Amino acid sequence: MSKVVKTQREIRGLFELTDAAVSKVKDSPYYNVDLAATKIKERTWGAYNIAALWIGMCVCIPTYMMASGIMAAGLTWWQALLNITLGNLIVLIPMQLNSHAGTKYGIPYPVFARLSFGVRGSNIAAMARGIVGAGWFGIQCWIGGEAINTVFSTLSPAWAHWSLGIWISFFAFWAVNVAIAYKGLEAIKFMESWGAPILGIISLALMYWAFTSVVGSGKSVGDIFNMPVGNKATNFWKTFMVSLTANIAFWSTLSLNIPDFSRYAKSQKDQAKGQILGLPLTMLAFSFVGVFVTGATKVLYGEFIWDPVQVIQKIDSPMAAIIGAIGITIATLTTNIAANAVATSNDISNLSPKKISFKKATLITGVLGVAIMPWKLMSTASAYIFGWLGTYGLLLGPLAGIFIADYYIHRKKVIDVYSLFAGSEGRYWYKNGVNKNAIYAWILAAIPPIIGKFVPSLGFLADSGWIIGFLLGMLIYTLLMKNDKVTLLSEEESVRITEVVENSSDQNIEKTNVC
Repeated sequence: MSKVVKTQREIRGLFELTDAAVSKVKDSPYYNVDLAATKIKERTWGAYNIAALWIGMCVCIPTYMMASGIMAAGLTWWQALLNITLGNLIVLIPMQLNSHAGTKYGIPYPVFARLSFGVRGSNIAAMARGIVGAGWFGIQCWIGGEAINTVFSTLSPAWAHWSLGIWISFFAFWAVNVAIAYKGLEAIKFMESWGAPILGIISLALMYWAFTSVVGSGKSVGDIFNMPVGNKATNFWKTFMVSLTANIAFWSTLSLNIPDFSRYAKSQKDQAKGQILGLPLTMLAFSFVGVFVTGATKVLYGEFIWDPVQVIQKIDSPMAAIIGAIGITIATLTTNIAANAVATSNDISNLSPKKISFKKATLITGVLGVAIMPWKLMSTASAYIFGWLGTYGLLLGPLAGIFIADYYIHRKKVIDVYSLFAGSEGRYWYKNGVNKNAIYAWILAAIPPIIGKFVPSLGFLADSGWIIGFLLGMLIYTLLMKNDKVTLLSEEESVRITEVVENSSDQNIEKTNVC
């Protein structure tokens, strides 16, 4: 009898490919070093690194301005903050669930998608996320370019009147984003770890400036919160649900591709703790900063100024304005690279792993970020909040439901890592590399919310579109896959192909129950 080759190794609940498996699969057209499952020794991100990642992503101008779009639609400032908090607590659920596979098996999002969509079919799900990521990449580059343009305009009146100034600033910031992302995850980890405390200080400085300026003008803090709603006649629950869907959609992209980062976590405890501390709390806190500072601008300048770049332009001190603009630039940089560049580059690399490395994919991401014309997407608050956010969330909700149904309900969290890269030789090839059941589930789950988007009488389907799509995707996929046995890894097979290491001297592996 031939000796069975162990393809995966388990150490305290964490899995990696064995050297023998890597040797067999390294020439596969579906494998490259960027998409490969991380070795356990490469999983070095602790809870602080994960939390810092989220702080860096959450502290950005779109978060600062989130409450403004909701208030313009008809909610009060505190209702807007409640809506933002609830939306982020809801999206944290699929975020945590999808993180598990990344940490346990070390796989990025496009490879995770191969479980349910097939090795080739995963490109459909990956690019659905990638196109949105490219759009976000462009939006954030435009925002950062505006901040840089503000700095130069403050220093030089001639620059302020130069029509090409904003475009030079935009492409300069775009180039910095592409360059850092090109260097890879370790450079991003370093940037996020140092950027988080800096962003915290800048947020407190903004609050301090608003407080002292208002008090110094003879007004009280209570005057800051005297903020009228934009449309008092609006139906409260309809507005609340539409806004909630937009808030869920805000991070619905990351709820899909979170394995891109959780694959570097030391343990499930680290990734879970880091995300719980980093996501909902930061979104609430920085949204409050936006509300507080904007309320102060009404007291000081007679108008609500929601764009922090415009607030900086109003500050009398050139040095304070420059520091503020630099802070906005850092905030935008930390958000854009982690939230958009990494995911989109991995998704593009998955199209042809042997031909497109992560570095090449990063350059393609940069080009797409310009081609999508972010200056038009950011033209109005309604276009941003209810157009951009509200629409793509309807398509991503079903994907989250499908992934969770596949990993938890269908596979019971037991997978064959080798088969994810082995192509037609692996168990996740389905038919010609595509699982049609996943595609059917995605289409069927997305139809009701999309109909609600265009049929006014069924608008309630779109108002809660992400949640409806998520639940339908989970249910339909489970039903369609109930007779599938071919792609499942039984406990007996798992024992046969898994080398279990009881003790390890690897210092990066914590003594934590991570299963």
